[in-house]
Amino acid sequence: MNFDFPAFLVLACAVTGGIWLVDALVFAPRRRALAPTDGSVVAVPGPAGGREPILVEYARSFFPVILVVLLLRSFVVEPFRIPSNSMMPTLLTGDFILVNKFAYGLRLPVLNFKFLPVGEPRHGDVVVFKYPQDGKTDYIKRIIGVPGDEVFYRDKTIYLNGKPQGQVALGRYTGVASGAGMTGAREAVETLAGVEHHTLVRQGLPDLPPGCRVLAAGPVQVPPGFYFVMGDNRDNSNDSRCWGFVPEENLVGKAFAIWMHWDGERDGFPPIAWGRLGNLIR
Repeated sequence: MNFDFPAFLVLACAVTGGIWLVDALVFAPRRRALAPTDGSVVAVPGPAGGREPILVEYARSFFPVILVVLLLRSFVVEPFRIPSNSMMPTLLTGDFILVNKFAYGLRLPVLNFKFLPVGEPRHGDVVVFKYPQDGKTDYIKRIIGVPGDEVFYRDKTIYLNGKPQGQVALGRYTGVASGAGMTGAREAVETLAGVEHHTLVRQGLPDLPPGCRVLAAGPVQVPPGFYFVMGDNRDNSNDSRCWGFVPEENLVGKAFAIWMHWDGERDGFPPIAWGRLGNLIR
């Protein structure tokens, strides 16, 4: 079961803010009216003593903090953790990333209604989105096709609008920790509509992972309001080749930086790859 953190923040903000507001408008004036005016101390708990209830005190303390977290997480930046190897070598299992929430427009939390368009996804953007099959699970992939594009993948090469996208081989990849299983894969620099990024492929494996049939019959055209995405680890990624397009409303934001890396399979303690901290995502 996926915990709906945005809904929790909205509810917590409404409850704490509501308690604080009702008290300020209704009960606080009554307490002040009942409080002694000569400066004496009345040892009577509750309203008769002019004391603020503990529930109101907690609500007043937590409401600003919850509100700030809600605003930052909904409209500015949100943290995510990479749970798999599907975006290797760009992102590794254990990377903690930051996602720009306003890159593609501002949306109301929970309702997901876009009230302020800002920008549109571009070829090569690394994006977080809700998995179209359930609408809840967070996925991260790279934008390959935008609305109107024709996309095909054959012989480990992306064909965008009929043109093969260039690749420069870098040799064999050496994986570490959770990514050790990818040692020996071919690493390359791929240029996708002018955007360079690194990819991994296994020579000899089929172009489509098992069960993927979206591209089996040939090129597909990306419909309006949808995007075609793929993982950089091409032979180890569950992506648009398997389940189709990502609706625009499922987009969460654009990944832009790595702020921490913690992989329990890495040697030493703490198991942190210090060199990855602060890296920009391209």
